[in-house]
Amino acid sequence: MPRAETTQAAQAAQNIQGPTAAERARTLAYGVADGVLVAPGVPCAPVPAHTTDRDGRPLLLVRADAPIAAALAGEDDVPATLRISDVAPVPLPDRVRGRAWLHGWLSEVPDGELRAAALRLSHAHPRPELLDLGAGRDGRREWTVLALEAAQVEIEDAWGSATLEPEEYADAAPDPFVAVEAGVLTHLDSAHRAELPRLLPESVPPGPVRPLALDRYGMWLRCSAPPPGAPSSFDVRLPFAEPVSDLHGLRRVYRRLFSRATP
Repeated sequence: MPRAETTQAAQAAQNIQGPTAAERARTLAYGVADGVLVAPGVPCAPVPAHTTDRDGRPLLLVRADAPIAAALAGEDDVPATLRISDVAPVPLPDRVRGRAWLHGWLSEVPDGELRAAALRLSHAHPRPELLDLGAGRDGRREWTVLALEAAQVEIEDAWGSATLEPEEYADAAPDPFVAVEAGVLTHLDSAHRAELPRLLPESVPPGPVRPLALDRYGMWLRCSAPPPGAPSSFDVRLPFAEPVSDLHGLRRVYRRLFSRATP
């Protein structure tokens, strides 16, 4: 998450058009950000792959012999939390952009729903384990899918902190660029890094600029002040003139931005 002392733009984020807290939580839960599953009496462990269904219910791929799966033996559900850390795809000293916690009740997806859950997971994570969830060696399944019915959602990021009711979270939608954001940002960093400083207002101190985050309303840029600058870095929000919903609109916005940045 951007550093508090270096995010003047974040302090005024409530005055900038951007995604709602529920939309940001749905974006983190989509499955690109790393997830860790936490349940009482069970060692916390990273989730190999996770995504959400249409209503935002997390679907988690885990080994059938994992401790969390064993905790569900003979139980309809158990209380659990999916802890998500959003890490910038561009290598930076402080890469964590936000965190979310989805608290609720965990259960195993029934056999009749496994195929649909596997297809949903494969959109974000095309893993070979998803091809034969129903198969296994010696009649035993190696992998399974768990579902988390969210009862409360918390998020903390550059925009601030929020606690969401499950209905508010379910009614929102993830950002349309969640699946391609990493590719867009790494391309900007590798091919257009020299142009990024020219996108900023003149009031921003000069120095190296790296792309940090992207959504349909704009993007965050990480600025580094040259020595002997006081703060080592600060983040600036660059809003788009209008929200965009697809790659065609994003290309159009970028053409406008970079045409103005051309000397």
